[in-house]
Amino acid sequence: MSLFPMFLKLQDRQCLVVGAGAIGEGKTQSLIEAGALVSVVAPRATERLQELAATRAITWLKRKFKPSDLEGKSLVIAATSSPSVNEIVFRESRLRHVLCNAVDDPPHCDFFYGAVVRRGDLQIAISTNGKSPAFAQRLRELLEQQFGREFAEKVDQLGTAREKLFRSRTQPSLRKQLLHRMARQLPLAGAK
Repeated sequence: MSLFPMFLKLQDRQCLVVGAGAIGEGKTQSLIEAGALVSVVAPRATERLQELAATRAITWLKRKFKPSDLEGKSLVIAATSSPSVNEIVFRESRLRHVLCNAVDDPPHCDFFYGAVVRRGDLQIAISTNGKSPAFAQRLRELLEQQFGREFAEKVDQLGTAREKLFRSRTQPSLRKQLLHRMARQLPLAGAK
């Protein structure tokens, strides 16, 4: 089976993390960084998740998962230490057409987290269709060496140029040519 690669806008979307251990904490943090409105359900939570709940950065439902927790959610992460609970979360998510990722359980995932290189707005995501996250991680490390922090500035420069071209009402075909020319002219000094 082939995966559909995409980058998802989660700004102001309701997301759920089931489980509040170290893995749940990491998944929660990544959703917060994407601008999601995050609810976490778990009887206990890491100190960091408790702090996020105390400052209302997340909503912590201090109890076990209930299928009704999925109401209105766009996405759910099952990150408990119980494979049977994660499977229930996945099954209930499927019934409600909510995308679910059961951590480290590929058969119970609608999507996988990619290994990602981030340089400002530049993101390079790597996937192995869930077959070898370790290899994806290795590739990420290689790409991090090849694409230095200066690429964030290069993407910003291209973005500024693109905005100016759109404001100038340049013909779409000419605009496309100019943007491609600018992208080709930027030195790839960090890429080896």
